[in-house]
Amino acid sequence: MIPRRILTINSGSSSIKYSVYQMGDREECLVSGKLDNLQAEPREAAISSLLDELHARKSLDGVTAIGYRIVHGGMRHSEPERLTPELIAELKELAPLAPDHLPDQILAIESFTRHAPELAPVACFDTAFHRTMPRVAQLYGLTRELADQGIVRYGFHGLSYSYLVQELREQNALPARVIIAHLGNGASMAAIRDGVSIDTSMGLTPTGGFLMSTRSGDLDPGVVLHLIRQKKMSPDDVNELVAKKGGLKGLSGIGSDMRVLESKAASHPRAAEAIEVFCYQIRRFLGAYFAVLGGLDLLVFSGGIGENS
Repeated sequence: MIPRRILTINSGSSSIKYSVYQMGDREECLVSGKLDNLQAEPREAAISSLLDELHARKSLDGVTAIGYRIVHGGMRHSEPERLTPELIAELKELAPLAPDHLPDQILAIESFTRHAPELAPVACFDTAFHRTMPRVAQLYGLTRELADQGIVRYGFHGLSYSYLVQELREQNALPARVIIAHLGNGASMAAIRDGVSIDTSMGLTPTGGFLMSTRSGDLDPGVVLHLIRQKKMSPDDVNELVAKKGGLKGLSGIGSDMRVLESKAASHPRAAEAIEVFCYQIRRFLGAYFAVLGGLDLLVFSGGIGENS
């Protein structure tokens, strides 16, 4: 009898990462890969070719479901769910909160469903892990009406955090007070008590928190108003600035790759300064979460920068 297997999909604006896992006491990755340089039309053909290839290699034998990483699940979704037309419609309404992620993830879901309708599509939400945050950690200093409409802090990278907590628990290495710093192209931090998220650096969107490779992190709201009113920037221009032109890339003037910045720091003062701002903001959040937790038992680094820098 063929063991139960699942296909996982992590879709970005121009790429799709995929893996096939065999499930059991310990899941085993059987196949993994990445489709690069995707745009709207080639994406459909690339997905069709990928499925044909996986079928030809018998990698999909026994696969019963596709698990999709979904960046934003809003207020209502705190567990993995079967993707229905109603849920997809709801995700489309949430797309403005993650415009650089959700639209492409929805396109991938619809395309895979067309080409492999026999595989059950399941949404796994990056925001779900943080729905345990206390109300005081979720609220902005805005009106109750806006909070009731979903303008609250959600947090992201939840699938990464939940995986790390699971691994620590299985190794009997999960103490009461943990801070995890997920440092990659997108970066965030989470304060975790007894395996449960009680605060995290990102907020309503994945742009908040400390600065990242190309994202600004938290801003004084007046900065955005100034850019629109005085600098005559459109909302789309501001989004481009804070999501794709800011962060390490904007401060260094060189690029967003930490490896490149570290190699040039000795001869490029702006590269060195950008790294120091990144580290300073991380230290500031660490201090805040140390206070929130009432102490610290374990600090975990993950992500490409967290692992290698």
